[in-house]
Amino acid sequence: MAFSPTQQPRGNIARVISASLIGTTIEWYDFFLYGAAAALVFNELFFPDSEPLVGTLLAFMTYALGFLARPLGGLVFGHFGDKIGRKKLLVISLLMMGGSTFAMGLLPTHATLGIGAAVLLTLLRLVQGFALGGEWGGAVLMVSEHGGAARRGFWASWPQSGAPGGNLLATGVLAVLAAVQSEETFLDWGWRIPFLLSGVLVIIGLWIRVSISESPVFLEAQRQAEERAAAGGAQEPAPVLEVFRSSWRKVLAAVGARFGENVSYYIITSFVLVYVTSHLDLSKSTALNAVLIGSAIHFVTIPLWGALSDRVGRRPVIGLGAAGMAVWAFAFFTLIDSESFLIITLSVTAGLMFHGAMYGPQAAFISEMFDTRVRYTGASMGSQVASIVAGSLAPIIAVELLKEFDSSVPISVYLCLASLVTVVTAVVAAETRGRDLTQDISINQPSPKSPGSAEADEPSGAAPEPGAEEPVTREEKQNDTVSG
Repeated sequence: MAFSPTQQPRGNIARVISASLIGTTIEWYDFFLYGAAAALVFNELFFPDSEPLVGTLLAFMTYALGFLARPLGGLVFGHFGDKIGRKKLLVISLLMMGGSTFAMGLLPTHATLGIGAAVLLTLLRLVQGFALGGEWGGAVLMVSEHGGAARRGFWASWPQSGAPGGNLLATGVLAVLAAVQSEETFLDWGWRIPFLLSGVLVIIGLWIRVSISESPVFLEAQRQAEERAAAGGAQEPAPVLEVFRSSWRKVLAAVGARFGENVSYYIITSFVLVYVTSHLDLSKSTALNAVLIGSAIHFVTIPLWGALSDRVGRRPVIGLGAAGMAVWAFAFFTLIDSESFLIITLSVTAGLMFHGAMYGPQAAFISEMFDTRVRYTGASMGSQVASIVAGSLAPIIAVELLKEFDSSVPISVYLCLASLVTVVTAVVAAETRGRDLTQDISINQPSPKSPGSAEADEPSGAAPEPGAEEPVTREEKQNDTVSG
């Protein structure tokens, strides 16, 4: 008998969520630790011959290279994740990310190795980016494909909390070190501690991640593919080719959904460290503690936005967050210019609330766009292409605008325009809430529509009209009751 993904052991969804959340928190800790270090110390340790803002710009350029490697990682991990399973690839990504971060803590600096130190730093950053490119898609799919449709937005938003969780952990460790160490000690060896700590965190993450089961939706799709092959069906194309052939509009929709979210997050959490310390000449602790408090609130509110998307749909919540960010872009720096720690913290926290509205429903929204046999590849491609065109360039563009105009207004305009891209995407994209992930659109539709038609882009099992009840199976109700 075919396995139904809703027929799961009691508490299984909770274990999957825990494994995904802890794993993504550790991987984002590694990734954001580099971003914080690039803003605070890497300009002096690896690019000491440059002016402060130029050195910071060079440090952020190595930071951006990690983003450039993410689409390649998304393609490679996505291909094998769609072929051999999600779980194996998630273990590999965690090992690669943790190993490269630990190695950064052992690197010689410019004072010891000269330009070679920057080269080694860049190579390790590329490994980080490659690994993270495969992490996001796998983590959110494991949760999306284990949970039922009725509360998928809520369940799938928990791995999203791994981003602020990792940022919270990275910023917290740096804030503690900055508070207990002198500037000289921190620059001499203190900065290495959070990188070396990654080795311990990876061991914990691996122990948890290997304990979960493979995605039941993937196992069922794999079984069906084997049956079709045994019956003499045509060999299925590589997932990446299938995505380019039939799902490229969905990839663009995923990019658009992430565009404003990516730009806003890296300006609010990474560039703000540069702005507060270099432009306003305030202490590192002021900037770090403001981001620390904002990230803590961000962490606990992301699932609330995901839960709201289960009620009203993915698009309205994402559009609300993007529109709010477009407006807040002009208040953000004005409040930070007050130089008051309390007001700076409120500004960062409010910005992260708007970001959370975009980010919380995003995992379910993008997962629901693609069929199972290409879901890892399609979700990873859309997510990681956005990381290049949006996230990687955001701190660099912001630093360059500040350097050129000595004003935050152009940065606010940039942030506003990026957010409007996501507003437009939320308006024109198809709603996905309520889709049955076990049903592949291209296989189960009896008469496929033309590629350019609106019906062709509408997912199977799309959300009902407003006010209509979603069909929820008895197993889903039991599963959600137990897990909630």
